[in-house]
Amino acid sequence: MERFEVYIFTALCSINFLISCLLFSKITREQRDPYMDEIFHVPQAQKYCDGKFNEWDPMITTLPGLYLASVGLIRPLVWLADLKGRVVCSTAMLRFINLLFNSGNLYIIYLIICRLHIKDKSRSASRRIFSALALSTFPVLYFFTFLYYTDAGSTFFTLFMYLMTLYGCHKAAAFLGVCAVLFRQTNIIWVAFCAGTVLAQKMDETWRTDQSKKRDEKSPSQIPLTINGAMRVMRFLLDFLKSPSNIKAVFLSTWPYIAVGVLFVVFAALNDGIVVGDRSSHEACPNFPQIFYFLSFALVFSLPASLSHQRVIRFLQSLRKQPFIYAALMTSFLFLVWKFTFVHKYLLADNRHFPFYVWKRVFQRHDLVRFLLVPGYVFAGWNFLDTLRSKSLFWCLAFCTCLVAATVPQKLLEFRYFILPYLLYRVHVPVPSLPRLLLEFSFYTTVNAATIYIFIYKTFQWPDSTAAQRFMW
Repeated sequence: MERFEVYIFTALCSINFLISCLLFSKITREQRDPYMDEIFHVPQAQKYCDGKFNEWDPMITTLPGLYLASVGLIRPLVWLADLKGRVVCSTAMLRFINLLFNSGNLYIIYLIICRLHIKDKSRSASRRIFSALALSTFPVLYFFTFLYYTDAGSTFFTLFMYLMTLYGCHKAAAFLGVCAVLFRQTNIIWVAFCAGTVLAQKMDETWRTDQSKKRDEKSPSQIPLTINGAMRVMRFLLDFLKSPSNIKAVFLSTWPYIAVGVLFVVFAALNDGIVVGDRSSHEACPNFPQIFYFLSFALVFSLPASLSHQRVIRFLQSLRKQPFIYAALMTSFLFLVWKFTFVHKYLLADNRHFPFYVWKRVFQRHDLVRFLLVPGYVFAGWNFLDTLRSKSLFWCLAFCTCLVAATVPQKLLEFRYFILPYLLYRVHVPVPSLPRLLLEFSFYTTVNAATIYIFIYKTFQWPDSTAAQRFMW
């Protein structure tokens, strides 16, 4: 990082933190008491602050990573500032922890972008900085910076783990993966993704060696989407997995992640599942349309950075050249929507969340709406893969497998579950031009301003409660 870039990035980090602190002060003044899931998280963290580590609220379904991190950060501050009384682990103090994670996320995202796009000679310091700044203000993630939720910390440790993987520090990455799992158990999928990227890299190297021997310069990402192309990849995968030397090389690189996976399996066996506490509302099911919801979500939030006139034309040309493939996709999507759409009771009952209104005003408008949206899902899926066409086929297979594993088993449509897969997708998209980044940042800022304004000022009451209810992601 050049000195000028250091100064600019430091200044932006400081401004971002200052603005976040001002918003934090306003939100905390308006909503002093714990809200929504905070009614479980805050008391549990306060028990940990009091040293009561053997007491656990059975309604909490995640591991105690958030509370352990909070105590680890707050206790030194308490000692340095000589604080006493209820202020030590108050709701405001606990929420402030996520502001620190937000600053960390900005820095980690910036380092990941620099590492991933190191070969992009056309990139500039301003593009790297604004790309990181825009993604750190990603609306769903940024909103929960101001509440005591697990999202900011979960994102920080998962992205930190991936950064260490990119630098080849696999033991450090595995340790950070354990921290990420302690925040949210489903982060084990992204531990597997880190191992998958190592495996994909080994496969890419072997593929290039094999193709150079055959005097074939085609890379995995250039394999045509045909039956012959698929068979060609399958034969390579079988040959790769049958080679003891390849298996040994992969194991030596990924054993730290494998160790984390083994520990997680032991935990799941002893716990009789991955959910701790209340399991009645967190049952896994094959909710395949979740992947379609994510693709639509990714399309909307990446519009400023990804969509262009040329891309639309390319999609129409692809549609004309391969009609049978798209017809098969449409048919399979329609079948999955028909047979595997599940609706969680919370989605239908809790009118404080934005997904409630998306479902009510779009999907429940008519029984045919969910089928009429399928062409949009096809385009969203094509756009998703097209923006990643610079990545190798094996990397895309690893990422898409983990994406399906992270989204499909979830019965509840919850935009918070899309934060990590979206950010991991977006950092791999080639760095857009500066005007597009400014447009993306403006879009995110507008959404953030609207959602925070609605949360603060557009309160309402339930008929059977006098407490103020607020709208949120």
